[in-house]
Amino acid sequence: MKSAVETLSPTRAKLTVEVPFEELKPSLDAAYKKIAQQINIPGFRRGKVPPMVIDRQVGRGAVLDEAINDVLPKKYVEALEENSLQPLAQPEIEVTKFEDNEALEFTAEVDVRPEITVPDYDGIEAQVDDVEVTDADVEEQVQALRERFGTLSDVERAAADGDFVVIDLKATKDGEVLEGAEVAGMSYQVGRGGMLDGLDEALAGMSAGDEKSFTSQLVGGDLVGEEVEVTVAVSQVQEQELPEVDDDFAQLASEFDTADELTADVRERLGRGKRLEQAAAARDAVLEALLDKVEVPLPETMVTDELNARRQNIEQQLAYAGITMEKYLEDEGQTVEEFEAELDRRVRDAVAAQFILDEIAKKEELGVDQNELSQHLVRRAQQSGQDPQEFANHMFEHNHIPELVQEILRGKALATIVETAVVKDASGNTVELKNLRPDGTIGEPEAEVEADAEADAEAGEAPAEA
Repeated sequence: MKSAVETLSPTRAKLTVEVPFEELKPSLDAAYKKIAQQINIPGFRRGKVPPMVIDRQVGRGAVLDEAINDVLPKKYVEALEENSLQPLAQPEIEVTKFEDNEALEFTAEVDVRPEITVPDYDGIEAQVDDVEVTDADVEEQVQALRERFGTLSDVERAAADGDFVVIDLKATKDGEVLEGAEVAGMSYQVGRGGMLDGLDEALAGMSAGDEKSFTSQLVGGDLVGEEVEVTVAVSQVQEQELPEVDDDFAQLASEFDTADELTADVRERLGRGKRLEQAAAARDAVLEALLDKVEVPLPETMVTDELNARRQNIEQQLAYAGITMEKYLEDEGQTVEEFEAELDRRVRDAVAAQFILDEIAKKEELGVDQNELSQHLVRRAQQSGQDPQEFANHMFEHNHIPELVQEILRGKALATIVETAVVKDASGNTVELKNLRPDGTIGEPEAEVEADAEADAEAGEAPAEA
């Protein structure tokens, strides 16, 4: 077999392959055997029909077609390996020349992994926002805790923002109650929002026994976005009484004895959470800084496929949430053009990052062990809300394990870059990333931990030596 490669672009190649007729013989023999099993010829047992009879009864052309279908994928893979090409998609194959007893010639155009010169990534500099926990942040968390331990009591007055009401609700269109759009005895906090446009405005000022109708749009179901008539009836108005933030509340709501201790713990937990958010922002900033250091050619087919997949995923999520794309863009303050431009930028950055991280993983000779793969499978299953075993079975059955392994390797490659990066916050302070724990606390450097362990071991052995 002879093959030659023509570079059409940095991400697309054209292979021209010539296969001598002699190399088709195994595929021809297999084709005759396959066809012999499929036909019935009087005087011959199934599977024992001679080739010359098959040529006469079925036609030599059918045998040659079967042989070509068998040999093309094999010779294509051989040509890829011979020319050190890494395909990114299915090829476009065209048979350009073939006659019986003569060489087979075909071409294959395919998107290929671009050649990238990985820039120096040791000590990349990046900047992130400061970690700041404000009094308002703490007050918001304490308020949420108070509401968890609040009590409700009936009041003989009209409902106001913050009150809880027990309501019956139904939506009708053309006088008919819509399926799934009727509830009874539901508790709802006035002013909370997020249910039906106009509901909070209707409830304000209503008392127990009152009923009111208004026009709104459904946020889910087959009639999402269509105007319907909504009737709401109030059976109870309840006022929420919140406990004071004192020592008694601290003992009720936590393991702390005083309100000061509770508030300090809330501030500390918020700080840990914001530190984790800062670490995530640091990883993004380091990766962005790396992308700025290198130009990565991108296969447009791969970019288009990823764009379509992400766009479809967003549309599905909005549909599940009962939100139209128009409403989403309105809430985000974006035009369709701005949304598409931002999506295109993020997809291109993501694809470029994959290529770079793959090269770094190869350069650093990173690997994945069975335990890491198992943990990654569990995490992915949890993220998708599936049973871990069922998820793992699906991944193995559909040969998605190589993709998961690549995800892990990219994560390791990014971690390698981040650990050596110099990341500072807006105030100029160095952001600690290497010793950041999953709970947001800062651990001791590994060297210090090992030294402490050795000291403890020596201290433990001292009495035995004495």
